[in-house]
Amino acid sequence: MNRTWIVSLVSLCLVFVADQMIKALFLEGFRWYGDYFSLILTYNKGVAFSMFAFLEEYLKYIQLLFVSGLGVYLFFRKEVLQNYSLPIGIIAGAALSNIYDRFIHGGVVDYFFWHYGFEFAVFNFADVMIDFGVLLILYRSWRSPKEA
Repeated sequence: MNRTWIVSLVSLCLVFVADQMIKALFLEGFRWYGDYFSLILTYNKGVAFSMFAFLEEYLKYIQLLFVSGLGVYLFFRKEVLQNYSLPIGIIAGAALSNIYDRFIHGGVVDYFFWHYGFEFAVFNFADVMIDFGVLLILYRSWRSPKEA
């Protein structure tokens, strides 16, 4: 197994395990209420801002199919995986953790609720890691554009 696959798999596993460990705290009853944000427990039956919640049980299978399709694509496009192994592993670990929640808990376990000034969406560590992974891909794309 080469370095690219190791980086992707290790980052995938670390993000997945960290996210599930944090979610376990909330599933066991941890809560905190603050003036600016609160740490609560909620289940998101949809995707971002509860979109597509009407798909109910089908959503987890659609997401699993989508992530699997991307995995197959990356398997055949080795140069993409080679250039972006860390962010791809981070995004995959976060996505799989949220999909796992759908199978085990019936929805994604969310807990970080911002409510200062306005009420914002409730999200979790995996959601932040997906955003971080996308930013890493954009940054790396910007720093090393391909020669035309």
